[in-house]
Amino acid sequence: MPASPADNVISLYREHADAFVRLRGARLVERGWLEDFLALLPGPDPAVLDLGCGTGVPIARHLIERGCRVTGVDASDALLARARTAFPGHCWIEADMRNLPPLGRFQGLIAWHSFFHLKPEDQRPMFQVFERLAAPGAALMFTSGTHLGEAIGQFEGQPLYHGSLDSAEYRELLRTAGFEVVRHVEGDPVCGGANIWLARQA
Repeated sequence: MPASPADNVISLYREHADAFVRLRGARLVERGWLEDFLALLPGPDPAVLDLGCGTGVPIARHLIERGCRVTGVDASDALLARARTAFPGHCWIEADMRNLPPLGRFQGLIAWHSFFHLKPEDQRPMFQVFERLAAPGAALMFTSGTHLGEAIGQFEGQPLYHGSLDSAEYRELLRTAGFEVVRHVEGDPVCGGANIWLARQA
């Protein structure tokens, strides 16, 4: 039986790494959000965990240029190979964010356009993971949908899965995990209509 779109996301990014690199590009439309994220990071020389880091370009690259020690996690080794070549002084781990190896704690956690590929029932327990990985005062930034449900896009002619919780549930999950929302924008036109959450460990 063919895999469902929700179960096929990782395979798509493994099989079509070149297409992802071409479509993603290197333009940093997220700069404003990253600057807000960086401003929240406690202490000098912050450690940042980038979940769904891809090749490290452009987001991890920007964080590295601003003095962060980046650990990138992605399930596509084809994408990670590019990150390892471009940024050999940082840590790049092939893993599913739902099943992470021991990693320690971080001053910053980011899951930009990756977290929303998880099914709603897989997103909920991730907030306990965020809490466990967050150092005191850590910043968390991720993108999501706005309403409980699923949506199917297209990538290289194949269905690409997206899942979401309701915005009110995201707020409650953040609160329960000890995070306070610093900024939340739905449909940010600068970032292609992304729904973005920026929070801080209280």
